[in-house]
Amino acid sequence: MGFVAWLKTQFICQLLLGYVFLISGFIINFVQLLTLVLWPIDRQLYRRVNCRLAYSLWSQLVMVLEHWSGTECTLFAEPGTVDQFGKEHAIVVLNHNYEVDFLCGWTMCERYGVLGASKVLAKRELLKVPLIGWTWYFLEIVFCKRRWEEDRQAVLQGLHRIRDYPEYVWFLLYCEGTRFTEKKHRISMEVAKAKGLPKLKHHLLPRTKGFTTTVHCLRGMAGAVYDVTLNFKDNKNPSLLGILYGKKYQADMCVRRFPLKDLPEDEKKCAMWLYNLYLEKDALQEEYSKTGVFPGECIKPNKRPWAVLNWLFWATLLLYPLGCLAWNILTSGSALAITALLIALTAASLGVRRLIRVTEIDRGSNYGNQEVKKSD
Repeated sequence: MGFVAWLKTQFICQLLLGYVFLISGFIINFVQLLTLVLWPIDRQLYRRVNCRLAYSLWSQLVMVLEHWSGTECTLFAEPGTVDQFGKEHAIVVLNHNYEVDFLCGWTMCERYGVLGASKVLAKRELLKVPLIGWTWYFLEIVFCKRRWEEDRQAVLQGLHRIRDYPEYVWFLLYCEGTRFTEKKHRISMEVAKAKGLPKLKHHLLPRTKGFTTTVHCLRGMAGAVYDVTLNFKDNKNPSLLGILYGKKYQADMCVRRFPLKDLPEDEKKCAMWLYNLYLEKDALQEEYSKTGVFPGECIKPNKRPWAVLNWLFWATLLLYPLGCLAWNILTSGSALAITALLIALTAASLGVRRLIRVTEIDRGSNYGNQEVKKSD
C-alpha cells in the first residue's frame, strides 16, 4: 500500500472530509433559508441560486467518489445516444442494487452539467435528514410516503411545479422503489407471478405509478427517458464507507435514450412499457455477468474541474481556522478545552457515520418486505 493510499484509510483524514461536508452543508442550508425571500419576487432567480448552492454540496460527494477513491465511471451506449445529454430535460431510470448507485447517477449528472438541478422522487423520511433532506426541500424535490392514495396530489403538484424550471432537469427514478435484497426479490417475484408478469432475475418488479405519473406530467417538457443499468467490475459491491476509505471501483453504466414522444400515452400501456424495459435491463445484467461488459460504444466523459475546485474552496475556508483553533487548544494545556475539542470531533464523526448509514442496504426501507402486497 502506497503512502497516499494509506493516508486515505486514516481516521483523521476521513474526519476532515466529513467536517468540511457537514459544516459547509449547514452554511449552505442557512443561505438557502435566506433565499426564500426571492421566491415571491423572482422564482426563477431563486431556483438558479439554489441549483448552484445544491451543486456546491453534492459535488463534494462526487469529488470523493471520483478523486478521493479514484472510482472510474464508464458509459456504454450506441453512437449518438449521449449527444443530447445536458441539453434537454430528461427522466432517468436507474436500477437500485448498490449503496453508491445514487453517487454514480450524480457523477453522470456532474459530467454533463446538470447536477445542481437533478431531481428525485424521494421517500418522505429523508426530509428529516440534515443536509440531504433540507437541501432537497429548497430544490423543490418531490417527496412521497409511498402510499399512492395519500401521495397522488402532492406528486402531481410537485411535478407540475417544475415544468417551467430554468435549468435542464434530470429527474432520477428508482422504479423498484427500494434496494435489491434476496428477500425483497423473492417477495417481488411472488407478486409478479400473481399478476401474470414475467419474472426478473436481477431486479425487483418496477412500481409503475411514479413512472407513469412522471411521464404524464413532464410530457412536452422532457425530451427523453434515459435508461441506465449499473454494474461494477469483478462483482464488487461498493459501500459509501469503502469509498471514504479510498477504495477504487470500476462502475459500468449502460445508457439508452428513448424519445419521450414515443412512449404510450395510455397509463396501462405506459406501465407495460416499463415492465418490458425492466426485462431488457435484466437481459443486459445477465449479459454483463457473463461477459463483463455492456453492449455499445465505450464512452468515458471528461471529468470537470469544478467539483475539486469547489471542495478546495470549502476546505480552505473551514480547515485553516479549525487547525488554528485546535493548535491553540492543545498548546493551552487546558484539560477542559482539550476535552471539549475531543467531544466536538467525536460528535462530527458520529454525524458523518449517521449520514453514511442512511445509504446502507441493511438500513434500507422495509418497502417491498411485506408478505402481502397491494395491487400497484
